[in-house]
Amino acid sequence: MDFIFMLTRHDQTVEDCLTVMEAIAPVGLRHVGFKDVGVDEATLTELHRAIKATGATSYLEIVSTSREASAESVRVARRLGVDCVLGGTEVDAALGALAGASAGYFPFPGRPEGHPTKLGGGPADVEAQCRAFRAKGCAGADLLAYRATEADPLDLVRAARRGLGDGRLIVAGSVDSPARIRALKAAGADAFTIGSAAFDGSFASRLGALVSQLRAILAACA
Repeated sequence: MDFIFMLTRHDQTVEDCLTVMEAIAPVGLRHVGFKDVGVDEATLTELHRAIKATGATSYLEIVSTSREASAESVRVARRLGVDCVLGGTEVDAALGALAGASAGYFPFPGRPEGHPTKLGGGPADVEAQCRAFRAKGCAGADLLAYRATEADPLDLVRAARRGLGDGRLIVAGSVDSPARIRALKAAGADAFTIGSAAFDGSFASRLGALVSQLRAILAACA
């Protein structure tokens, strides 16, 4: 299962993301992402360049809540040239904006609301949406399983897995322990994101350095 490190805290890209990217280079992460809020586009351009210089796959996750802001985030993702665009709910508009680009799109199933985002909806809703995503041409889905308010997180993961078929299932938000990683893998997730739990040291509470947190997360994936 892939670990996607998000250069984010509290659902925003950290302001010193370029410094952080330089500091974590020795870890050799293969998947690195950021969100569409927290820093300006000029900084995101530099950040994306730095991510790609390491050979990692790049991700931009949309957390903007309005239709207009989300549409602009997709346009930013295209201008940056990211490999994967995560989140958002305006699937047809996003796919249209990404037409001809190489980026894969992974929308949010369920009913994401607010910021930080919570997820409404049950397994049947998630499964049906994921099946529809694949039919439209999405590469997979970005599921906020542990932000669920109406269902068991792992029930949602299993439902998304059924709906996506061979599409890629990424789980984002509140993945903060080896136990959760193991549970996600068993339920059928292909990848997960962690940001805040690495920055605040809560994933491995006895380790102080960010690079140590990241290595602990990678070890939990083995």
